[in-house]
Amino acid sequence: MKITALLVLNCNGVNSSSSSTEPNPTVLANACDVSQFGFFQKTAVREFIVFVGRTVAKRTSLGQRQSVQQEEYKVHSFNRNGLCALGFMDDHYPVRSAFSLLNKVLDEYDKDFGDSWKTAQADATQPWPYLTEALTKFQDPAEADQLLKIQRELDETKILLHKTIDGVLERGEKLDSLVEKSKDLSVASHLFYNQAKNTNQCCTIL
Repeated sequence: MKITALLVLNCNGVNSSSSSTEPNPTVLANACDVSQFGFFQKTAVREFIVFVGRTVAKRTSLGQRQSVQQEEYKVHSFNRNGLCALGFMDDHYPVRSAFSLLNKVLDEYDKDFGDSWKTAQADATQPWPYLTEALTKFQDPAEADQLLKIQRELDETKILLHKTIDGVLERGEKLDSLVEKSKDLSVASHLFYNQAKNTNQCCTIL
Protein backbone atom coordinates (compact mmCIF):
# COMPACT_ATOMS: atom_id res chain seq x y z
CA MET A 1 0.00 0.00 0.00
CA LYS A 2 1.34 3.38 -0.98
CA ILE A 3 0.45 7.07 -0.76
CA THR A 4 2.28 8.93 -3.51
CA ALA A 5 0.94 12.44 -2.82
CA LEU A 6 -1.33 14.60 -0.68
CA LEU A 7 -2.58 18.01 -1.84
CA VAL A 8 -4.78 20.80 -0.53
CA LEU A 9 -6.38 23.18 -3.03
CA ASN A 10 -8.52 26.29 -2.94
CA CYS A 11 -11.62 25.62 -5.05
CA ASN A 12 -13.50 28.66 -3.74
CA GLY A 13 -15.33 30.30 -6.63
CA VAL A 14 -14.28 27.54 -9.04
CA ASN A 15 -16.82 25.56 -11.02
CA SER A 16 -16.42 22.49 -13.21
CA SER A 17 -16.70 24.34 -16.52
CA SER A 18 -14.02 23.43 -19.03
CA SER A 19 -13.91 27.02 -20.27
CA SER A 20 -10.38 28.43 -20.35
CA THR A 21 -11.69 31.67 -18.82
CA GLU A 22 -12.83 29.91 -15.65
CA PRO A 23 -10.36 30.03 -12.73
CA ASN A 24 -8.50 26.87 -11.80
CA PRO A 25 -8.03 25.64 -8.22
CA THR A 26 -5.02 27.05 -6.42
CA VAL A 27 -2.56 24.62 -4.82
CA LEU A 28 -2.26 25.54 -1.14
CA ALA A 29 -0.07 22.62 -0.05
CA ASN A 30 1.61 19.71 -1.80
CA ALA A 31 3.60 16.77 -0.47
CA CYS A 32 4.69 13.88 -2.66
CA ASP A 33 6.96 10.85 -2.57
CA VAL A 34 8.24 9.93 -6.02
CA SER A 35 11.12 7.75 -4.80
CA GLN A 36 9.69 4.75 -6.67
CA PHE A 37 10.19 6.49 -10.03
CA GLY A 38 13.38 6.76 -12.04
CA PHE A 39 15.57 9.86 -11.80
CA PHE A 40 14.49 11.21 -15.18
CA GLN A 41 10.81 10.62 -14.42
CA LYS A 42 10.58 12.38 -11.04
CA THR A 43 10.04 15.93 -12.31
CA ALA A 44 7.42 14.83 -14.85
CA VAL A 45 5.58 12.78 -12.21
CA ARG A 46 5.51 15.75 -9.80
CA GLU A 47 4.09 17.97 -12.54
CA PHE A 48 1.46 15.39 -13.47
CA ILE A 49 0.42 15.05 -9.83
CA VAL A 50 -0.33 18.79 -9.78
CA PHE A 51 -2.05 18.64 -13.17
CA VAL A 52 -4.26 15.66 -12.29
CA GLY A 53 -4.92 17.05 -8.81
CA ARG A 54 -6.07 20.38 -10.22
CA THR A 55 -8.18 18.62 -12.87
CA VAL A 56 -9.97 16.38 -10.36
CA ALA A 57 -10.38 19.10 -7.72
CA LYS A 58 -12.02 21.42 -10.24
CA ARG A 59 -14.57 18.70 -10.95
CA THR A 60 -15.32 17.82 -7.33
CA SER A 61 -18.47 19.62 -6.23
CA LEU A 62 -18.96 21.22 -2.82
CA GLY A 63 -19.46 18.54 -0.19
CA GLN A 64 -18.60 15.76 -2.63
CA ARG A 65 -16.29 12.80 -2.07
CA GLN A 66 -15.12 11.02 -5.19
CA SER A 67 -12.47 8.55 -6.27
CA VAL A 68 -10.98 8.36 -9.74
CA GLN A 69 -9.46 4.99 -10.59
CA GLN A 70 -6.74 4.55 -13.18
CA GLU A 71 -5.43 1.00 -13.46
CA GLU A 72 -3.98 0.14 -10.02
CA TYR A 73 -4.10 3.71 -8.74
CA LYS A 74 -6.82 5.92 -7.25
CA VAL A 75 -7.09 9.67 -6.77
CA HIS A 76 -9.38 10.44 -3.83
CA SER A 77 -10.88 13.93 -3.54
CA PHE A 78 -12.99 15.65 -0.88
CA ASN A 79 -14.28 19.21 -1.30
CA ARG A 80 -15.39 20.75 1.99
CA ASN A 81 -16.82 24.24 1.53
CA GLY A 82 -14.36 25.05 -1.24
CA LEU A 83 -11.29 23.65 0.52
CA CYS A 84 -10.35 20.45 -1.28
CA ALA A 85 -7.98 17.67 -0.17
CA LEU A 86 -6.68 15.00 -2.54
CA GLY A 87 -4.74 11.80 -2.05
CA PHE A 88 -2.90 9.82 -4.73
CA MET A 89 -2.86 6.20 -3.53
CA ASP A 90 -2.54 2.70 -4.90
CA ASP A 91 -5.65 0.57 -5.27
CA HIS A 92 -4.87 -1.43 -2.12
CA TYR A 93 -5.21 1.55 0.22
CA PRO A 94 -8.66 1.26 1.89
CA VAL A 95 -11.21 3.84 0.74
CA ARG A 96 -12.49 4.54 4.26
CA SER A 97 -8.95 5.13 5.47
CA ALA A 98 -8.21 7.43 2.53
CA PHE A 99 -11.18 9.71 3.19
CA SER A 100 -10.58 9.68 6.94
CA LEU A 101 -7.09 10.99 6.18
CA LEU A 102 -8.37 13.67 3.80
CA ASN A 103 -10.86 14.84 6.43
CA LYS A 104 -8.04 15.05 8.98
CA VAL A 105 -5.89 17.02 6.54
CA LEU A 106 -8.68 19.57 6.07
CA ASP A 107 -9.19 19.83 9.85
CA GLU A 108 -5.50 20.50 10.38
CA TYR A 109 -5.38 23.04 7.54
CA ASP A 110 -8.30 24.94 9.05
CA LYS A 111 -6.57 24.87 12.43
CA ASP A 112 -3.27 26.19 11.07
CA PHE A 113 -4.49 28.72 8.50
CA GLY A 114 -8.12 29.56 9.25
CA ASP A 115 -9.91 31.22 6.32
CA SER A 116 -6.76 32.73 4.78
CA TRP A 117 -6.95 30.19 1.95
CA LYS A 118 -10.08 31.80 0.54
CA THR A 119 -8.10 34.70 -0.89
CA ALA A 120 -5.10 32.68 -2.13
CA GLN A 121 -4.57 33.24 -5.85
CA ALA A 122 -1.10 31.78 -6.40
CA ASP A 123 0.19 28.26 -5.79
CA ALA A 124 2.08 27.87 -2.52
CA THR A 125 5.83 27.40 -2.84
CA GLN A 126 6.64 26.63 0.80
CA PRO A 127 5.99 23.16 2.25
CA TRP A 128 3.38 22.67 4.95
CA PRO A 129 5.15 20.57 7.63
CA TYR A 130 2.00 18.73 8.73
CA LEU A 131 1.30 17.47 5.21
CA THR A 132 4.87 16.23 4.81
CA GLU A 133 4.61 14.37 8.11
CA ALA A 134 1.18 12.96 7.22
CA LEU A 135 2.52 11.58 3.93
CA THR A 136 4.94 9.46 5.94
CA LYS A 137 2.80 8.62 8.97
CA PHE A 138 -0.29 7.49 7.08
CA GLN A 139 1.48 5.17 4.66
CA ASP A 140 0.14 2.62 7.14
CA PRO A 141 -3.67 2.62 6.73
CA ALA A 142 -3.99 1.49 10.35
CA GLU A 143 -2.95 5.00 11.37
CA ALA A 144 -5.76 6.46 9.27
CA ASP A 145 -8.17 3.89 10.67
CA GLN A 146 -7.56 5.34 14.12
CA LEU A 147 -9.09 8.58 12.83
CA LEU A 148 -12.40 6.80 12.28
CA LYS A 149 -12.80 6.54 16.03
CA ILE A 150 -12.96 10.31 16.42
CA GLN A 151 -14.79 11.15 13.19
CA ARG A 152 -18.42 10.58 12.37
CA GLU A 153 -19.17 7.45 10.42
CA LEU A 154 -18.21 7.64 6.78
CA ASP A 155 -20.86 6.39 4.37
CA GLU A 156 -18.98 4.73 1.53
CA THR A 157 -22.13 4.58 -0.59
CA LYS A 158 -21.96 8.36 -0.97
CA ILE A 159 -18.49 8.26 -2.51
CA LEU A 160 -18.63 8.68 -6.28
CA LEU A 161 -16.28 6.29 -8.07
CA HIS A 162 -15.03 6.89 -11.60
CA LYS A 163 -13.33 3.97 -13.34
CA THR A 164 -10.94 6.23 -15.24
CA ILE A 165 -9.98 9.89 -15.17
CA ASP A 166 -12.08 10.34 -18.32
CA GLY A 167 -15.13 9.63 -16.17
CA VAL A 168 -14.66 12.81 -14.18
CA LEU A 169 -14.35 15.00 -17.27
CA GLU A 170 -17.31 16.81 -18.76
CA ARG A 171 -18.87 15.49 -21.95
CA GLY A 172 -16.75 16.58 -24.87
CA GLU A 173 -13.62 17.08 -22.75
CA LYS A 174 -10.56 15.02 -23.66
CA LEU A 175 -7.60 14.32 -21.41
CA ASP A 176 -5.18 14.80 -24.29
CA SER A 177 -6.57 18.30 -24.85
CA LEU A 178 -6.29 19.21 -21.16
CA VAL A 179 -2.70 17.96 -21.12
CA GLU A 180 -1.90 20.05 -24.18
CA LYS A 181 -3.34 23.22 -22.63
CA SER A 182 -2.01 22.71 -19.10
CA LYS A 183 0.40 25.28 -17.69
CA ASP A 184 1.45 22.77 -15.02
CA LEU A 185 3.38 20.64 -17.51
CA SER A 186 6.76 21.32 -19.06
CA VAL A 187 7.82 20.24 -22.54
CA ALA A 188 9.56 17.24 -20.99
CA SER A 189 6.38 16.23 -19.18
CA HIS A 190 4.35 16.44 -22.40
CA LEU A 191 6.91 14.13 -24.01
CA PHE A 192 6.73 11.80 -21.01
CA TYR A 193 2.93 11.65 -21.25
CA ASN A 194 2.96 10.88 -24.97
CA GLN A 195 5.57 8.15 -24.54
CA ALA A 196 3.63 6.60 -21.63
CA LYS A 197 0.40 6.71 -23.63
CA ASN A 198 2.01 5.11 -26.67
CA THR A 199 3.34 2.25 -24.56
CA ASN A 200 0.04 1.88 -22.67
CA GLN A 201 1.65 2.92 -19.39
CA CYS A 202 -0.32 6.08 -18.60
CA CYS A 203 -1.14 4.71 -15.18
CA THR A 204 2.50 5.11 -14.11
CA ILE A 205 2.14 8.90 -14.08
CA LEU A 206 -0.18 8.64 -11.07
